[in-house]
Amino acid sequence: MKCPFPLVLSLFVGVALASTGALAQRAPDTLAKIKAAKSITVAFSGDSLPFSYVESDNQAAGYSIDLCKRVIASIGRTLGLQDVKINWIVDTVPNRIAMIASGKADIECANTTASQARMKDVDFSNLIFVDGGGFLVRADAPINGISDLAGKSVAVTAGTTTEKRLNDMLKARLVNAKVVQVKDGVEGVAMLESKAVDAFASDKIKLVGLAAQAKNPNSFALLAEDLSFEPLAFMVPRNDSAFRFEVNKALTQVYVSGEIDSIFAKWLGKLGRPSGLLAAMYLLNAIPD
Repeated sequence: MKCPFPLVLSLFVGVALASTGALAQRAPDTLAKIKAAKSITVAFSGDSLPFSYVESDNQAAGYSIDLCKRVIASIGRTLGLQDVKINWIVDTVPNRIAMIASGKADIECANTTASQARMKDVDFSNLIFVDGGGFLVRADAPINGISDLAGKSVAVTAGTTTEKRLNDMLKARLVNAKVVQVKDGVEGVAMLESKAVDAFASDKIKLVGLAAQAKNPNSFALLAEDLSFEPLAFMVPRNDSAFRFEVNKALTQVYVSGEIDSIFAKWLGKLGRPSGLLAAMYLLNAIPD
């Protein structure tokens, strides 16, 4: 049975309009949500010193948190709000992704790697840092490189990009090591201290922070070899270009005004000046007017 062309056209237009309407309905308006509530919900990691962690007074702190607070202040000025209440939520990487994707959180400020796989569910701000993945081991262990992990066990936080890259690297280099999933960095270091695992894989600067918080920091060593390259950014809701623009505008202001120097010095100054790669990242992620 043939269908008359006018009817086909009418059906096509109707379906197209319905689809467009559905897409428009699904597109979030985070700025309007923040303005109406006069508050913003921020997901972050509670164990990622110096990027984000929970201080003894239960306050969020760290390099990423300081950047995040400046972003929120800028958004408040754009919306004409004198004070934006911040609701902080600590959770794991997979749960933080789900929070942003579902709208439970408006922005995620931690040490999360921007990846294509994650961009299926969330969007990312301009970069806030570049880091490398690495391995923390016990200082007295006979492990001096990745090849020495053969026959050993390596802890890694479940659901992170480091987990995937660790598995890929071990397979590519034919290193037969057992990968042990852990909930977070605190658990990973605890297992390393108790000799339940032989190494813990994560972002290098996070590993430095975790070791510094341990009872005996000198009992740990960082392998010189890199596991991966990690471009870090803030997670934001997918398809909300207006909100992403405000976040990037605020980050640009921090980068070009020189505020980033004091933030870096406060949280990372003990590691020396920003590397050439990081300095270039700040410059390349500042959007001109």
